[in-house]
Amino acid sequence: MNESVQGLPLLVLLVGMAIAIAILIKSGLERIGVPALVGYLVMGFVLRLIDNQWDILSLEGQEEIFQFLAQLGIIALLFRVGLESDLAGLMRQLSRASIILAGDVLLSGGLAFVVSYWWLQLGLISSLFVSTAMTATSVGVAVGVWQEEEATDSPNGQLLLDVAEMDDISGVILMALLFAIAPTLKDSVDASLVPILAQTAASFFFKSILFATVCYVFSRNFEAAVTGFVRRIEKPPDPMLTVASIGFIIAAIAGLLGFSVAIGAFFAGLVFSRDPEAVKLDTSFTTLYEFFVPFFFIGIGLQIEPHALTTALGLGSALLIVALLGKIIGAGVPAVFMTGWVGGILLGVSLVPRAEITLIIMQRGLLLGNWAISPEVFAAMVAVCAVTSIVTPLILHRMLEQWPQTQPEES
Repeated sequence: MNESVQGLPLLVLLVGMAIAIAILIKSGLERIGVPALVGYLVMGFVLRLIDNQWDILSLEGQEEIFQFLAQLGIIALLFRVGLESDLAGLMRQLSRASIILAGDVLLSGGLAFVVSYWWLQLGLISSLFVSTAMTATSVGVAVGVWQEEEATDSPNGQLLLDVAEMDDISGVILMALLFAIAPTLKDSVDASLVPILAQTAASFFFKSILFATVCYVFSRNFEAAVTGFVRRIEKPPDPMLTVASIGFIIAAIAGLLGFSVAIGAFFAGLVFSRDPEAVKLDTSFTTLYEFFVPFFFIGIGLQIEPHALTTALGLGSALLIVALLGKIIGAGVPAVFMTGWVGGILLGVSLVPRAEITLIIMQRGLLLGNWAISPEVFAAMVAVCAVTSIVTPLILHRMLEQWPQTQPEES
């Protein structure tokens, strides 16, 4: 019996145990107000420690299969982000929310770059990865708290939803641009960077506009017909599975065009987001989402090198301060002029958590190699995501209890 056949039962056992444990982790952490992603990260890291001791993932292809499941998790994650985006609603609130977004992104990214490049001496490319990752936020972590406090329908709650959604979209755009220019920066250290970067950026924007146009044409002219057709011939949950399969195809096409599949998945979600009937199918997508997405976070934990943790503690502490100040000041200060100091503080704190998009950016950098992201920087940013995702909900609960947001007007 060859090694791959011998390893199959162990692989099936590991995947089955991972699914079962992930469900228990989600259920347990939700009871105490901690995002499940934190448990998934710890689970992946524990699996890495076990593998280092007993080589349980060393048989042919096993670790690669876990990473493949993690990539499917990325696609499911960003497909849902795109699917739940309300572009029409965002356009109506653009003038108001964009002012806060500008301060949020510029200060979060700018402060992260300054600290990473000049203080922590991480190098240009690593600093750009950290800077881009810091601009994103985790919508689900804070919005979940606002929903529990019945505050999402308040003026401040609606503004938070708008800013957080724009934060996601801007994070994906910046991520795509970074992925395009990073190899150019690596290969052109001794050359004049400005014309090379300009050419790379121009090529990126041309392909992006072309891809977005194709997606838009499909969304406007074919999406409703496709969705209606599958709803007529298929019984639930099959229509959503068909929609998801189209999303996977679009993600794959984006990857073949030189984007990442994550970017393609986000665009695929946007294709269907404008159709209320397609969005209704999102509930059928939940099971698929809950199956694959934990593997993304488990995969992140698997990639943390234990020996990098000592250095990561110092880096993580510095980057944690950046993560806090960037959002609280960058988003909170502009919001004060629109909502008052209570709304400004609430909004700034609500945008502090980093998770999904931040981790996707850092994982891509780690996979590129040490010239992009070192294991120490990767571990530090994972720690930042875990801490901000744990601490922020606890603080927000207390703040929303002190400053209830359930009334039509801010109290």
